[in-house]
Amino acid sequence: MRAVIQRADGARVEVDGRQVGGFTGPGLVVLLGITHDDGEAQAQAMARKCAELRIMRQEASAADLLAPVLLISQFTLYGSTKKGRRPSWVAAAPGPVAEPLVARVAQLLAERGLPVQTGVFGADMRLELANDGPVTVIVDT
Repeated sequence: MRAVIQRADGARVEVDGRQVGGFTGPGLVVLLGITHDDGEAQAQAMARKCAELRIMRQEASAADLLAPVLLISQFTLYGSTKKGRRPSWVAAAPGPVAEPLVARVAQLLAERGLPVQTGVFGADMRLELANDGPVTVIVDT
C-alpha cells in the first residue's frame, strides 16, 4: 500500500462536475494506491500512519486535531516507468481487490474520530487542494 499524504488548507473532489467530497480549513489529502498483496495488516498500518503523522502545524497529527481527511483511490501510484514512455500498471491491484481496501482505510480513519470523505472509486475525478506548507510525504506499508 502506498500513499501520498498532503497537508492541505481546503480540498475538494468532483465527479462529472459535481462535488462528491472535500473540506475547508486544515486537513489531509491522501492519495492511496493498493498493490496485489495488500490486506488488512497494510490497511491498519496505513490508517495509523495517516492519523498519527505529526505533519500538521505545531507538530500535531490529524488525530490530535480531529482534522478532516479526503481519501482518493489512486492506482497510478503503482505505475512503473522503467521501460519506454508508457507506464505499466501491473503492480496496481485490480478494482475488486483495491476497492474494499480503500474503503477499509476510510473506515479505520473514521473509527479514530477523523471526518473522512472519499472520491468515487474508479471514476474520472478532478481534485483541487491548497497544499499547505507545502507538506507532502510518501508512505509505503
